[in-house]
Amino acid sequence: MTAPADKEPPKPSNFLRQVIERDLEQGTYAQRRWDGQPGDAAHHDQGPPDPAKIRTRFPPEPNGYLHVGHAKSICLNFGLARDYGGVCHMRFDDTNPEKEDKEYVDSILDAVRWLGFSWEANGTSHLYHASDYFDFMYRAAEYLVEAGLAYVDEQSAEDMRHNRGDFGNPGTDSPFRSRSIDENLQRFRDMRDGKLEDGAAVLRARIDMASPNINMRDPAIYRIRRATHHNTGDKWCIYPMYTYAHPIEDALENITHSICTLEFEDQRPFYDWLLDKLAEGGLISQPHPRQYEFARLNLTYVITSKRKLKQLVDDGYVSGWDDPRMPTVVGLRRRGYTPESIQLFAERIGVTKSDSWIDYSTLEGALRDELDPKVPRAMAVLDPLKLVITNWDEMMENAGHAAYDGRYLDDCSAPVHPHIPEMGRRSFKFGRELWIERSDYEEVPPKGYNRLYPGNRVRLKYGHVIECTGTIQDETGAITDVLAELVPDTKSGTPGSDKVKTKGVITWVAAADAVKAQVRLYDRLFSVSQPDTGDVDFLEELNPNSLRIVTAYVEPSLAGAKADEKFQFERHGYFVADRVEHGVDGKRVFNRVAGMKDSWGK
Repeated sequence: MTAPADKEPPKPSNFLRQVIERDLEQGTYAQRRWDGQPGDAAHHDQGPPDPAKIRTRFPPEPNGYLHVGHAKSICLNFGLARDYGGVCHMRFDDTNPEKEDKEYVDSILDAVRWLGFSWEANGTSHLYHASDYFDFMYRAAEYLVEAGLAYVDEQSAEDMRHNRGDFGNPGTDSPFRSRSIDENLQRFRDMRDGKLEDGAAVLRARIDMASPNINMRDPAIYRIRRATHHNTGDKWCIYPMYTYAHPIEDALENITHSICTLEFEDQRPFYDWLLDKLAEGGLISQPHPRQYEFARLNLTYVITSKRKLKQLVDDGYVSGWDDPRMPTVVGLRRRGYTPESIQLFAERIGVTKSDSWIDYSTLEGALRDELDPKVPRAMAVLDPLKLVITNWDEMMENAGHAAYDGRYLDDCSAPVHPHIPEMGRRSFKFGRELWIERSDYEEVPPKGYNRLYPGNRVRLKYGHVIECTGTIQDETGAITDVLAELVPDTKSGTPGSDKVKTKGVITWVAAADAVKAQVRLYDRLFSVSQPDTGDVDFLEELNPNSLRIVTAYVEPSLAGAKADEKFQFERHGYFVADRVEHGVDGKRVFNRVAGMKDSWGK
């Protein structure tokens, strides 16, 4: 039995969906309440039952532009909330004032919207900042101190590292670990009030210095840092550590399933420890959130380190964060990727708990599958060589055609899309002089070559059949013109045109109405499949041929192409009109998105 036509096919199952479905079936979070905005236990206890069946969150730190790995996380968190009647929160983990900037905040919001997701739900905007919770985080820290679960440590950073131990040796208690609760509380308030210098002290959770999990050996939860914060200004000179702030943010926002990448798996015991202690003290609602980890995206020929991506931008290896070779969302967007293709890619690669490398061709394949059914077609010549049809004028005159401005031109047309007739047809001229690809002529053809060479016939797609008669060469021997004669009565679509058989069909544009364009042929930014994984400097692994700029000729239908409009250049692949709408030096600009098929390394 087939599903109704208007019903979406079921989503592929994965371990996260299984966890969510189990929780929904068991009613794990069914009794939660939600008072409209994030808050502590007392706040939510006053609210009605939570209208969201689950709550997830996308919590980037605003210290750079989002990349394709973040795009996977966006699709995952927002997609799960959508599929299970939930809400996904858009939250900025802005606990590090020195690396954050409003430029990044704005770019992140734009990326999420562009990918097709919204944090608006049930009449409420679920856009939050970790810094909005600094007051509660401080209050929770004082509770931990008062409960004997945290202390102020004034060891040097070097001593603290040494006393932490390693995987083979337990840690050593800090000499400040035995301070009284009152003394710890006063010293923590001194930290807050700016009475201690930066780096002079930290607040640490008191857990177990002998724990086999080093992350549980009294982790630091607050540090002194005099820095102006983009959201709170100079209100604070102490800031929470990410591993302390993150679970609290989840709890205040009633998150049910806190989904993060595998590098946080070792932090889960502290996540649970902290929320268990705060729940015991009545500070947060129960049941509290649970953390689940999945494998981060490792995409071949790509790096996703924000620091190294920034280095590529700052040192001029790329033109900016939106350079079409960059794996950033803005770069992919300018390259010509669509939100639908990225969502399809995220769905295809799935969610697992084991690290692996995803081949770049999977991303390009999702794009081709998304674009092929709907984008307009056009002919383009990227490496132009002039073709002269020597008997053209004579043939046209004998057929009774009139010349315009001394030229004989023939009208040709082709479907805008071969499978969507309602998209109409595109029109272009055919004349004595045409542009063809330089690779479409060989003086001495290799075996199996079916394009132009002396004595061979080919069909000019949507046009006529011609027979090659020779070439014109310059003084260096370079070919400047290919010469051919028109084979009469062979115009595509006319009666009897198919009686003349050819093995080769080539694309072309007429010199009379071709549009000159700049085409940027982008390729992989790195020349090795797993860059930055060995002992070689990642800059030495850059692909020197990742960008080639050519002057091309395209058919006249592309003269009015709008920025971000996508096309299939027949035979060449998928291209997008760049945001430079008025061109460069009077020429339209098109970026190659992907070839017709994956040919990298072949």
